[in-house]
Amino acid sequence: MFIKRWSVSAAIIVVLTATLLALLHFETPAAHAKPVVDTGSYGSGALGSYQNNNRVIASGAEVRHVVTSDGIILFGDSIAVQDGAALGRLLEQRLGTSFAQYSWAGQPTSAAVDELAAWAKAYGLPRRIVMAVGSNDIFDPAAFGAQVERALKIAGPQRTVYWVDVQVARTDKPEAVQVADQRNSEWIDLQLEQALPQHPNLRIVHWAEFLAAHPDRLHTDLRDGRHTTVPAGQDARNALILQAIRHG
Repeated sequence: MFIKRWSVSAAIIVVLTATLLALLHFETPAAHAKPVVDTGSYGSGALGSYQNNNRVIASGAEVRHVVTSDGIILFGDSIAVQDGAALGRLLEQRLGTSFAQYSWAGQPTSAAVDELAAWAKAYGLPRRIVMAVGSNDIFDPAAFGAQVERALKIAGPQRTVYWVDVQVARTDKPEAVQVADQRNSEWIDLQLEQALPQHPNLRIVHWAEFLAAHPDRLHTDLRDGRHTTVPAGQDARNALILQAIRHG
């Protein structure tokens, strides 16, 4: 009797399992379809094409003038495309220095360093260089440290490199991506800090720390979790760059 009952129960289980598998197999895919977001290897997604994005690039004559007049050059991304001209005016007003920039929205640090090398070869470099790149390296933060080393090698030990650190947590992205953005920003900033002992000519402009000191600044000084508001965020970030340059 026990064997017979067990056999019936086993048969029922087999039938139910087969039926469930059949339902799962033939169920319309759209019934539980959810958008698939490619968050890449580090959770922030992937760097998109930026070649057609906005840019601000000084002419060769402008760069040569900055080099011969001991001015300042800037390499930046979309934040600098927006804020670079205001920084140039501020530096001229407060320090009386000439200014030229190579800023391209969306570019990663590797592209900016490539252009730094090109300018060094074509025009030479002044003794002060501002690197305002890194925000687009959240998509591949592991590669950032090597680009810092490249930039400092190109600049050489006699020039001072002022590097603006990174704060990105894009508010138009899902929460999980925002968390990844923040984590990757901190990783990028850590690599900058780790480069300091080996490079006495490196100065970090502490933009991320400035924002973190008063959390309300994430709203008043950033309009989308990355780009500065104008004028509040723009003025604050440019003032930090000016302060770092003044301190030498």
